[in-house]
Amino acid sequence: MNKYSARKYVSIGLVLALGSMRVAAAESPTMDHALMDDDPIIGSVLVDELEWQDTSPADAMAWDVSAWIGRDKGRVLLRSEGESVNGDIEGLRAELLWWRPVATWWNVVGGLRQDAGTGPGRTYGLIGIEGLAPYWFHVEADLFGGERGQFGTRIESSYEVRLTNRLILTPRMELQAFSRDDEATGIGSGLSKLEAGLRLRYEIRREFAPYIGIEWTGSLGDTADMARTADEPVRDTHLVAGLRFWF
Repeated sequence: MNKYSARKYVSIGLVLALGSMRVAAAESPTMDHALMDDDPIIGSVLVDELEWQDTSPADAMAWDVSAWIGRDKGRVLLRSEGESVNGDIEGLRAELLWWRPVATWWNVVGGLRQDAGTGPGRTYGLIGIEGLAPYWFHVEADLFGGERGQFGTRIESSYEVRLTNRLILTPRMELQAFSRDDEATGIGSGLSKLEAGLRLRYEIRREFAPYIGIEWTGSLGDTADMARTADEPVRDTHLVAGLRFWF
């Protein structure tokens, strides 16, 4: 066999070997899984507010926390918001939800809501929407109801004003309304509660930021009348200081 023939057969052998390696890689379950798993299961925890509040008649500790686990196409979402005064929880909202995107920047949620604190606890079914409205306003709008024939809605909106790369001002408002009176929990029909706050945070890192601010809370309509009857404050303006962090 001359040198030309030997080189010819070696070249043919290399081509066949490379072709076999490509076929094996394409048929490998491990390689196929790695290529197809472009939506992995991930999770995150956001402590949006963990703060001290200079409320009347006693200071309070408040929180606003959300955590989720799942994929881009669907997640299990836990949201919790409330406050504690002298170790007693006076207001708690906890929700266990299924989250799913429906449009660019918009998601639907559905699941259960549990209220606790003043009076007996209440459990509701919930459906809502959250996302970014025009001009980058973050919006949450929920409709809930079920127990004792009660129905209600909660609308929250916030906006981030970036003063510098690290200094961010966040105005926020939240409004709640209910369909009927619930004297055991101090809730009246119609517009029930309005909160408006302004917080200024400094991002030491994106994941960790202390903040200060001011917040106004007020009971409305029949809920305010129930508060006056119980000799409880109807309006309150207080300073806040806390931390925002996520991981």
